[in-house]
Amino acid sequence: MEDIIKVGISHGDINGIGYEVIMKTLLDPRILEMCIPVIYGSPKVAAYHRKALNITNLSLNHIRSPKEASPKRAHVINCIDDNTRVELGKLTSGAGEASYMALERATDDLKRGLIDVLVTAPINKENIQSEKFNFPGHTEYLAGKFNSSEYLMLMVSETMKVGLVTTHLPISKVAENITSDAIVSKLRIIDDSLKKDFAVIKPRIAVFGLNPHAGDNGLLGTEEKEIIIPAIEQAKSEGIIALGPYPADGFFGSDDYRKFDAILAMYHDQGLIPFKLASFESGVNYTAGLPVVRTSPAHGTAFAIAGEGKASPDSFRQALYLAIDIFKNRQIHAEISKNPLKKYDINSNQEDESIDIESAEDNNY
Repeated sequence: MEDIIKVGISHGDINGIGYEVIMKTLLDPRILEMCIPVIYGSPKVAAYHRKALNITNLSLNHIRSPKEASPKRAHVINCIDDNTRVELGKLTSGAGEASYMALERATDDLKRGLIDVLVTAPINKENIQSEKFNFPGHTEYLAGKFNSSEYLMLMVSETMKVGLVTTHLPISKVAENITSDAIVSKLRIIDDSLKKDFAVIKPRIAVFGLNPHAGDNGLLGTEEKEIIIPAIEQAKSEGIIALGPYPADGFFGSDDYRKFDAILAMYHDQGLIPFKLASFESGVNYTAGLPVVRTSPAHGTAFAIAGEGKASPDSFRQALYLAIDIFKNRQIHAEISKNPLKKYDINSNQEDESIDIESAEDNNY
């Protein structure tokens, strides 16, 4: 019998919509058929939210370790002080501590192999800060936890996949952090992730420019000529099908994003504004490049609607589905890599596919 995947779920900020989207997702009976959910949080806090939202048809089994988690049931592990108060919609230090405690326990269990994947509910980046958590967000925390210097925030939906060269930086510091080495590193991660995590055989990656109109041949900035184009050429020399640099506005305006398996944007808003416009309800934040699988919904804590029953579970549900899919894809990829079929050159008399993709009008927007 195939082992059922254990999905760890950290509860995020207890004053936000984390428990709402978690519980609404777990109400779908199909979830318990495909995985064993283990919430890292608090039975007491879960009961509070269940009552506030009038959710009566969800049962959570209180366990002490994922080893006790059985199939066909949803489980919860207590990670926080029982005296922690829920104050819906409010920014409190207690909620920040509760976020950290659950995340720390979940990542420890992920590291030990007690759960297979981790889905993180939204945290508040302000109240979680402490001597123990001094990171801009989940992505950087997890990279440190798993000693990974090569990682990437990859936003995923059915419409597009968008990776970022720089993530949580002030706009004034973006340009100085755009280097050829950083771009090549991110392209390697995206290329590897598309193959291993998403089963894309020959990924095509679009690379954005930094400046308006991708610099307009140096009239609006030199980063494209001096940094981005050399990085693309280096990636191509390594067999990565990377094309660009493209101006972000024309790229999305012309629907060219549909021709690529992923996009590499230079900074946070350049990539996330179009992504969230297209996929806010169903988008997923995936940390590519880690030895483990971690996903998260694309939205935040949404304090303004906490406890009102208005939060959509779609993004969280997709995050859970994606974590399971990536875990399975990695297993298949590892098996194929161990037992590769004999390779035959069936395209020896054909032009390189990468030549056909790039046209003379690629940068004319």
